[in-house]
Amino acid sequence: MPELIGEQTPRIRWVPESYRSSGADAAELAETAGLVLDPWQRLVLDDALGERRDGRWTSFETGLVVARQNGKGAIFEARVLAGLFLFDERLIMYSCHEFKSAQEFFRRIRLLIDGKDEFRRRVRKIVTAHGDEGIELTTGQRLRVIARSTGSGRGFSGDLNIWDEAFNLPSTAVDAQMPTMSARPNPQAWYGSSAADKAIAPCEQLAAVRRRGIAGDDPALTYLEWSIDPHTEQCARDAEGTITCTDHDDRDDPASWAKANPSLGIRISVEHVQREYTSMSPTGFDRERLSVGNWPTDKASQWTVIPEERWRAVADEQSEAVGRVAFAIHVSPDRSWAAIATAGRRADGLLHLEVVDYRPGTRWVPDRAAQLQKRWDPVAWVVDAGGPAGSLIADLEAVRIEDPQTREVTTLEITKPTAREVAHAFGQLLDAVMPEEGDPGARVRPHPALDAAVAGAATRKLGTAHAWDALTTAVDISSLVAVTSAAWGFATKGHVEDEAPEPWVQFG
Repeated sequence: MPELIGEQTPRIRWVPESYRSSGADAAELAETAGLVLDPWQRLVLDDALGERRDGRWTSFETGLVVARQNGKGAIFEARVLAGLFLFDERLIMYSCHEFKSAQEFFRRIRLLIDGKDEFRRRVRKIVTAHGDEGIELTTGQRLRVIARSTGSGRGFSGDLNIWDEAFNLPSTAVDAQMPTMSARPNPQAWYGSSAADKAIAPCEQLAAVRRRGIAGDDPALTYLEWSIDPHTEQCARDAEGTITCTDHDDRDDPASWAKANPSLGIRISVEHVQREYTSMSPTGFDRERLSVGNWPTDKASQWTVIPEERWRAVADEQSEAVGRVAFAIHVSPDRSWAAIATAGRRADGLLHLEVVDYRPGTRWVPDRAAQLQKRWDPVAWVVDAGGPAGSLIADLEAVRIEDPQTREVTTLEITKPTAREVAHAFGQLLDAVMPEEGDPGARVRPHPALDAAVAGAATRKLGTAHAWDALTTAVDISSLVAVTSAAWGFATKGHVEDEAPEPWVQFG
């Protein structure tokens, strides 16, 4: 059976319209030097080197995200060769985060040039200063290869700027070079990277390019990303917790590996990826091999789901519920925070929403739930079994609360919403907070974590509906998801009436 071959077309691809492309010319030139490109590498050059009718590049910027060891460097080598020997670009700047990576790129370029007499004869000078290598041709074209840590390159007016290892590219580095390109007749900027992680290195610049590429409305940007669309906590699961959703990719499926690695079966074997899957951490494997990044959220994109003015309009410091309520528990994807929220009915008939508790970690949750159960006798405890809080269900169901007088034992009955009900909960919350017509039907007791969550929240498709997306946000939204689940739990179970409704000001 032949080995699985990686997908040659990226999952995310935005390419503006162009009159023609010089991509094939660049690939053919590289081949004369012994650099033979794969179909996906040729595709990148074709897309990025599209031209307008006046001969200028259609794309001023090109963003390329692909997992390590797939051959991204060969694309940059072909692009540099074309810039030096075909496009007459007077200054090409190549930079990367690590010194050793810059040296390796320079070594490969020298080998390609030395291997072709026509190229070698045109070399006037080679600079070998560590961290600031370069090549100058007899016809004036220059290549400078620098490590960004040296600070070299600031102020140079390049026709082509390549920022490799852009997962560690501060926006200040781009700010220093971008204005210099305005003086060039036909400049172009490239970003190349594996997936970024905001917790490891500054990646705001690459993240901004990626957002524009996904939006697909920038006429001067080409964006190509080989990655998977992973399952989330909202994906449908069966009674045993096995994911049944078919809209997203399984991280342990070789077909997913092929989706994120165009060189699978060419330079990377399925056997080796299987070893990586076994030995690497889940987060590391997802980031380095499947291009699942931990991307920052642009401040300009805050309050995109619920506008700030609509959220502030339902805030009420004095809001309180009467009668029985529902509680919900949610945990952040990395399990660093957990939240307990409640929903109930106010004396005026409006829905009351509140974050009861929000603390680091998860070990405190069962004991706190026992306290709340004993004091408030809620109509429901809602926990999404398919989410991070699902691992707490066994401990929650093991809680035993004994009445000291009657010896009667009470347990926590956990309500586990389906994927469809998670989507319903999302819609119900939005309808309560910002209805299309009339006044809001809910009031929210303000909480800093909840406000931050609403400000930075994002959504993703869940079937034909939407739900909160905890994986792409820059802030923890566990408090917001808990509030949403609590509201759904109360709507579902809140018909149970309390014999003696009691107002409550604060949860103790």
